[in-house]
Amino acid sequence: MGPGWSTLAGVTPGGAGAMERLDALSLRELAALAVRDTDARDVLLTRVRDMALRYSRVRLGRFGAEDTAQDVAQEVCMAVVTALPTYEERGVPFEAFVYTITSRKLADAQRAAMRGPAPVADLPDGPDDGPSPESVAVTRDDAATVMTLMQQLSGQQREILTLRVAVGMSTDETAAALGMSAGAVRVAQHRALTKLRAMVARAEAGDVA
Repeated sequence: MGPGWSTLAGVTPGGAGAMERLDALSLRELAALAVRDTDARDVLLTRVRDMALRYSRVRLGRFGAEDTAQDVAQEVCMAVVTALPTYEERGVPFEAFVYTITSRKLADAQRAAMRGPAPVADLPDGPDDGPSPESVAVTRDDAATVMTLMQQLSGQQREILTLRVAVGMSTDETAAALGMSAGAVRVAQHRALTKLRAMVARAEAGDVA
């Protein structure tokens, strides 16, 4: 195995407070332990799934795609588990590794969706206790506006905002994932947010063509 896979001090599988200590570890540290520690693997996969799900929801950019996002997140987890025994750290964050897998799985899902019919949701058996159609419509309208406006940003700017804001990756992690410097990510993010805020303001004023 590559460097960084040595036993982490203070983390004993099954020991008292083990889960609390695992929660404090980075994805890289969890990945190092996950090969031999099922608790570490569970914590790792929970975080990986959350990352993949947030990223998928933003990238899909349309409503009715929740099932696809869930499927992609599950496939990412399976791919990570399969890759763990042979994974080698190469000086980049584990988050970048997850991002790369998620991007590929999303591309596969989008190609499959274009070839086949859209899935139809099952009718509920009982009363629906979820948000009212009116409140959902308002939320969707706001999100749809932002997603539409984001299409006017460059591809790099959209990807940076997705990773930084939606997925929650740090500047360094985003830089590693996109092959950029941290400084370049900060500059691009600032410009993207400035442009997006201006477009949202114009949209709210009814001035967007």
